[in-house]
Amino acid sequence: MTGCPARYDEELGYWVVDDPALAREVLLDPATFRPDNAVLAHTPLSVKALRVLSGVGFALPPTLANNAGESHRPIRAAVARFFSPARVAAAERLARDLTAARVAEATKVVERDGQVDLVQAVAAEPPALVVLDMLGLTEVDVPALKAWSLDSLELFWGWPDEDRQLELAHSAAEFYAWLRSRTTAARQAPGDDLFGVLVALGLTDEEVCAVGYFLLIAGQETTTQLISTTFHHTLLAGGDPAPVVEDVLREASSVPTWRRVTAGPAVVGDVELPGGASVLLGLSGHGGPADLAFGVGVHRCLGAGLARMEARVALECAAGLLSAVRLVEEPPMIDLLSFRAPKRLMVTSVRNAE
Repeated sequence: MTGCPARYDEELGYWVVDDPALAREVLLDPATFRPDNAVLAHTPLSVKALRVLSGVGFALPPTLANNAGESHRPIRAAVARFFSPARVAAAERLARDLTAARVAEATKVVERDGQVDLVQAVAAEPPALVVLDMLGLTEVDVPALKAWSLDSLELFWGWPDEDRQLELAHSAAEFYAWLRSRTTAARQAPGDDLFGVLVALGLTDEEVCAVGYFLLIAGQETTTQLISTTFHHTLLAGGDPAPVVEDVLREASSVPTWRRVTAGPAVVGDVELPGGASVLLGLSGHGGPADLAFGVGVHRCLGAGLARMEARVALECAAGLLSAVRLVEEPPMIDLLSFRAPKRLMVTSVRNAE
């Protein structure tokens, strides 16, 4: 825990609040500490990148994570039904089947080729396939969704230079155009999938796309990252005993920080913050409870139960493999303002490592 309630980090440009109790207080006071900056680009976007996004009508009006208005409650309620405890429990069989099949294939690959990347081989696709099934979405190019997700996280939470921004903007625009096409299809033939429910709620096309944009990223890519982090910690521990998912959430969540902005002059602990101050909250790694990793209050992560289940299932399915392999390198990391996880987990069998 930090000795200071809040400190200004000039390099980041945020007032940093690492004390878990104070971070919790901030999250529970959305009137004072608004979510308006939750999904803004950390690195200001270049004119060229903005032109690419505007070309597809890219817009992220307040809907879920960035919404402090009256529309937040009905949108959240509509989406929350897809992630009810009963639906999460029903999804466990699919998660287990998908993960077990990939673990079995990864085991064959490491025996045949000597090495395998556990992120791509095991952690990457099951969370996407599970959440798409829960949302009723079919005919989705999963590799494209994974690429769009990583690119969008870097665009909004990374430090890309102008050339990299342009590449990422083209990817985000492609994703958004796909969301637009699904929204149009839902208006023409309403159904009970995510887009049909949002259209029936009376949302504008921009609002539907905004919900879909971050829900389809947060609903699977952050879980892939949580699974990858859990695998990494297990491998560092020698494969046995495996750390439970709750330990990883407390110590090294894949979403270690989140943002807020002060609506006016505010106080954190005994530190006075000016109005319009950008605040960066530490959600894990500072001695707080595991549950803080998913946030608290009206903007708590809707997929917390799903992420916990999928990470637990992944660890159970991969336990045998994790005890039989070792890392062959220090993993390169996804290291963004609010997202951190191994980008790759290249392993070899213990026999080869000896």
